[in-house]
Amino acid sequence: MEGAGEIVDVGEGVASLNVGQRVMGRCAGAFAEYALMDSHEAIPIPARLSWEEAAAIPLTFMVVHDMLVTQGKLAPGEWVLVTGVSSGVGVAALQAAKALDAQVIGTSGSQDKLDRLKTLGLDVGLCTRAGDFYDAVMSATDGKGVDLVVNTVGGSMFPVCVRSMAFEGRLATVGYVDGVLKSEIDIQALHVKRLTLFGVSNKMRSAEQRAAAVPGFVADLLPAIAAGRIQAIIDKVYPFDQLAAAKAYMESNRHLGKIVLAMPTPGEEKS
Repeated sequence: MEGAGEIVDVGEGVASLNVGQRVMGRCAGAFAEYALMDSHEAIPIPARLSWEEAAAIPLTFMVVHDMLVTQGKLAPGEWVLVTGVSSGVGVAALQAAKALDAQVIGTSGSQDKLDRLKTLGLDVGLCTRAGDFYDAVMSATDGKGVDLVVNTVGGSMFPVCVRSMAFEGRLATVGYVDGVLKSEIDIQALHVKRLTLFGVSNKMRSAEQRAAAVPGFVADLLPAIAAGRIQAIIDKVYPFDQLAAAKAYMESNRHLGKIVLAMPTPGEEKS
């Protein structure tokens, strides 16, 4: 979970943070008025960000940093393929990749969403929910294939993603909204093209591992966020008492970017 808030107290030995400071980060129990956050996870919020924007950044963009930088080793000028590019992680991956001077191909079942993502730098949009985009990817990359794949959709896209990869390409699996958890692997392609396949998940990481990932995100992506070159794309903000409606909207797959819950401010009537 992720969220943003104002520090009301700090633990013994915490010297880098102060009461009253605005911070964002990952923590358990973020759907609450008060939550306990590890000091190593708390990131001071850039002045230009609203509470809602700050709340939409930590988990998503640190996962993206892991995919693109830590494990993906993305270099300027490389091609990135993002399946499900209109999802929260997909939009974040698009923006981060462009900030790192990469070129991005994105897939989505909605042409309208792809058109809207052109304003964020999407180089090639492919309107499809099926694994039928190999020819289009190869055409866009002059027959080379993509250097990095961010697969947010799942196993149904896995075979064509592997097929679409360039020599020494990397593939990050970060989601399986299609519910397909198993897929065949082309061992010959893996071998001949020297491919790297890896998974990205926040759930299984230890507190120490999560804390260790923060400095890299702060160094590589936070400056672009602070400058407005990377934005928290928010589709809708719901008050906390409409949590059920927010969940239903997310499950409808009509959103572009993130859905945020706003907590009541002090003095407001609680439901």
